[in-house]
Amino acid sequence: MNYKEALKHNIFNIISKSASELELESYVIGGFARDYILQRGNAKDIDVVAIGSGIALAKQVAKNLPTKPKVQVFKTYGTAMLRYDNIEVEFVGARKESYTENSRNPSVENGSLQDDQNRRDFTINALALSLNETNFGELLDPFGGISDLEQKIIRTPLDPDVTYSDDPLRMMRAIRFATQLNFKIENESLKAITRNNSRIKIITNERIVTELNKILESEKPSIGFLLLEKTGLLKYILPELTALKGIDEVEGQRHKDNFYHTLEVVDNIAIHTNNLWLRWAALLHDIGKAPTKKFSKKVGWTFHGHEFEGSKMVYRLFKRLKMPLNDKMKFVQKMVFMSSRPIVLANDEVTDSAVRRLVFDAGDYVDDLMTLCEADITTKNPKKFKRYHNNFKIVREKIVEVEERDHIRNFQPPISGEEIMETFNLKPCRQIGVIKEAIKEAILEGDIPNERDAAYDLMLKKGEKLGLKPTV
Repeated sequence: MNYKEALKHNIFNIISKSASELELESYVIGGFARDYILQRGNAKDIDVVAIGSGIALAKQVAKNLPTKPKVQVFKTYGTAMLRYDNIEVEFVGARKESYTENSRNPSVENGSLQDDQNRRDFTINALALSLNETNFGELLDPFGGISDLEQKIIRTPLDPDVTYSDDPLRMMRAIRFATQLNFKIENESLKAITRNNSRIKIITNERIVTELNKILESEKPSIGFLLLEKTGLLKYILPELTALKGIDEVEGQRHKDNFYHTLEVVDNIAIHTNNLWLRWAALLHDIGKAPTKKFSKKVGWTFHGHEFEGSKMVYRLFKRLKMPLNDKMKFVQKMVFMSSRPIVLANDEVTDSAVRRLVFDAGDYVDDLMTLCEADITTKNPKKFKRYHNNFKIVREKIVEVEERDHIRNFQPPISGEEIMETFNLKPCRQIGVIKEAIKEAILEGDIPNERDAAYDLMLKKGEKLGLKPTV
């Protein structure tokens, strides 16, 4: 392979020239070389290591670039970053690292290229391309990273126990790369993750969530979650999921393993949408089943109210992991809370009234909710599978029909509280809410159309029943 071809962008020549001016060696290292070899498209993130000061090199590169970009310096980490032509370049001086037991932040000293490659997490990320004039484009592969790429293996450059114990986030990264690239984690490395799994507790939740998001955004997220469970990491990160694992049996009656079912649902949803938060909803849609599981001699295993319990658990989980508690969390909550509604609809006769209520309650998210519920069909019985999907198709058609006719999505009743107050000369009171609710219910039930005149007439009738007289 001609690695010079990877370095044809003008930025690499300018880095090479700048390093030469400072009498430094410089190399592109890590993901850029890996992704070029894997033909994963044009990388927009480039890591450059300098044998000397990475910050000085960044400033010299910025000086030589025609756009004179601003250099962001991170003195604590000894790194600098600039943007040029939609490419983000990070510069660091080659370094040697040593770790203490209770922190993933290492003690750092200047080092050689070999020292810098030694500290890399995986062999496939320790590949370096020379930017030096004497051997521009030469690949330096001290740990057999090319061979591991060819064999689709995730392996650490040094002893995996040391690599993972030093920086436990690398355990998550190993699983994330295995998921994204569909690679296997080398056996000794996998055992080392299992041995060191409790070390994940020193990693901040924000960094863990970054890796979880990347696993969820992969083509087949179940690969990552199965590895997280197998290595024992999942119990520290998402105990709500491991609580779903296993099948109980009483008097010959069993329920499905909700953990493996959940992973099937996540893979199903990944086929249909790139929406990260809908993927989170798929991952968490059944977490309420563990705390609500009960056995009844009459009906067998039940999970009554698991959607409501699950929606409350979503908030606690997001808060614990320091995930956003804004509209993204509320979206996941709503999806979990409503996850069974279309299923009930699909199993019964699909009435206009039930569809109106579904559209009203789901609002703009009704299409996402339907996608989630369709992904929730994991039966291996082909007849049932076809029947369930046909039923959901009917529900979707009914939603379109009702929407076009009744305009229910995010609707506000045609009569406002202010108009009710003005009509009956009222100050804020309970009767206003009673009238508004009656109008809303009548529209949702189909007793009156979603129109002002019909709503106005109902307001007068309801007001009369409440002993109110119109003054206008």
